[in-house]
Amino acid sequence: MNRDAINFESERVPVLFRKLLVPTLLGTVSISAVTAIDGIFIGHGVGADGVAAVNIVVPVYQIMSGIGLMTGAGCSVVSSIHLSRQRTKVARLNITQAIVLTSLFTLLLYALAAVFPTHTARLLGASDTLMPQVLDYLQWIMPSFLFQMWSMIGLFIIRLDGSPRYAMWCNIVPAVLNAVLDWLFIFPLGMGVKGAAMATSICIILGGIMALAYLLFFANTLRLVPLKVSRKSAMLALRNIGYQCKIGSTSLLGELTLAILVYVGNLVFMHYLGDAGVGAFGIACYYTPFFFMMGNAIAQSAQPIISYNYGISRWNEIREARRLLLSTSAAIGAVVALLFILIPDTLVALFVDTASKAGMIAIEGFPYFAAGIVFFILNVAIVGYYQSVEQIRRATLFVFMRGFLLLIPSFILLPKALGAEGIWLAMPLAELVTTLIIVLLFTRQRLRSIRRVDGGYF
Repeated sequence: MNRDAINFESERVPVLFRKLLVPTLLGTVSISAVTAIDGIFIGHGVGADGVAAVNIVVPVYQIMSGIGLMTGAGCSVVSSIHLSRQRTKVARLNITQAIVLTSLFTLLLYALAAVFPTHTARLLGASDTLMPQVLDYLQWIMPSFLFQMWSMIGLFIIRLDGSPRYAMWCNIVPAVLNAVLDWLFIFPLGMGVKGAAMATSICIILGGIMALAYLLFFANTLRLVPLKVSRKSAMLALRNIGYQCKIGSTSLLGELTLAILVYVGNLVFMHYLGDAGVGAFGIACYYTPFFFMMGNAIAQSAQPIISYNYGISRWNEIREARRLLLSTSAAIGAVVALLFILIPDTLVALFVDTASKAGMIAIEGFPYFAAGIVFFILNVAIVGYYQSVEQIRRATLFVFMRGFLLLIPSFILLPKALGAEGIWLAMPLAELVTTLIIVLLFTRQRLRSIRRVDGGYF
């Protein structure tokens, strides 16, 4: 694993970014592939109702992912800065505290959901028709949440430790296994959505064990260390975790944005188009985590570079990393958007019969949905940039705007004005307006900095 190591101190920014981006992008996309593979097998083995049932549960999964991303991103930023200032012991302590305390919190949430599964399903919007399949998926996916935390946090640290390829395999190996187990449980064994949930749980557990094993036994620098058991140590740990969560809070809000997109979209589609509409939207929601993870992968690739140089005030390197982040986000977003515009029928056919009612609704809606993909990926990456330089208020503002202030009104108002097409355009409108506001505020900040610092700006 030492051969995989990279040097944040001496290597050029484009070289570092390329070394981090390729394995990180492959790895994070593999995370989304786990859920998408479920959808493909469920769509063909169970039907559109199965896709809709899983989509009802998706917000819970996204909230858990958000907690992991929040802690992992915050921990990575803090640890990057400590490493740049030669405080290795403090970095190790922060990582260990993040893993331990997040594990305890996850177990508490799991216990609450396990005790009240029907109430949880109702809260998520399950109809009487979908309730049995929603419960099947929910009850079998929940045991994997603890391991999901280990994986989400661990992958941030593994990349920062200089082993992005190992982090990539922590995602790819479970994704490949998930495809095999989905086929086995859904088709030969006929276990339906329960089988899909079991397959996903097994694979998430494997990924979590791989990440934790690295931190325990194979880390180059950032290994886990024993924690002291005392009141003072507990208070110190809570303080550190609080600061990490403050830095990474926008990652949680980003996942909540996805959860809101799915939850409110399900309700609106159910209102206007019934279960078939929810099934069609569910297909789009299987692709949406790919957009989020692409933006996240770009942000996570730039984050250790930016945070490390931010810790030692190397502004030129930060600006160079920011340019790479923006150009890569725009290029990848444009490619993905073209796919949704040009071949919507092919993308839908992966999940359901294109002649089904849900399939036809999705094919008609995908080109509208595609209008927001570039802005979606750009916004996620930009929020990651502001996290990396500890500008938490600005990052939080942008996430709040795209997920709460703009998205919910768009879902409510656009269908009334435009019909079904308006539902598909809610996300694009919210993301476009957010991007325009980001550009406006950045330009304003840049002009002020130029006046203040004789032509130089950060």
